[in-house]
Amino acid sequence: MHALIVVSHPSPQSLTHAVARSFAEGVEASGEHSTEIADLAAEGFQPAFSQADATAYLLQAPLPADVLREQQRIDRADALVLVYPVYWWSFPGQLKGWIDRVFSNGWAYDERPDGSLGKRLGHLPIHLIGIGGADGGTYARHGYDKAMRTQIDHGIFDFCGAPVLSSEFLVDVNGQGGAAHLITARGLGSRAFAKGALVGGKRAEAAELASSN
Repeated sequence: MHALIVVSHPSPQSLTHAVARSFAEGVEASGEHSTEIADLAAEGFQPAFSQADATAYLLQAPLPADVLREQQRIDRADALVLVYPVYWWSFPGQLKGWIDRVFSNGWAYDERPDGSLGKRLGHLPIHLIGIGGADGGTYARHGYDKAMRTQIDHGIFDFCGAPVLSSEFLVDVNGQGGAAHLITARGLGSRAFAKGALVGGKRAEAAELASSN
């Protein structure tokens, strides 16, 4: 099985990148699975939703070439992993722009003439890892963790039918938790393709895991 790990942080020396590498090590430890790390900053992905994107959204023109390339590498993956720093209690702008452009009408979902919605990513398990500077008490006290899961786990991925199998916040990174977070990330990676964690269409185990996050 193959995991695409998308990272959004400008510094390759950041904890965000280290967590992504640790997750990849966990996936590959068994020798049975592979990973690809997509570094949006290093690759220079352009996040701004353009007129070409808007026209493609209306199904009046083909998608831009860079969007098609991103969709093709997601299509090659058996799981999609997003690793990102928490900026203003959400995704970084570049990662949000990647979602805006890549999760397009006609690929991630279908807006049908009768107003109904077709969810097209039921086959794609999702793993989310947010890296935050505030401590867990701050997230819980203000409801930031719940708000982010509502807008990201439910608002983006459930909208497309993609089951979120794990959704983690590795927080208090300005304290002493960095090394522990790398261990956590490796463990998450080692379980990404564990028996019962995969999705075949809409497997009951995936639905149960998704509903518990």
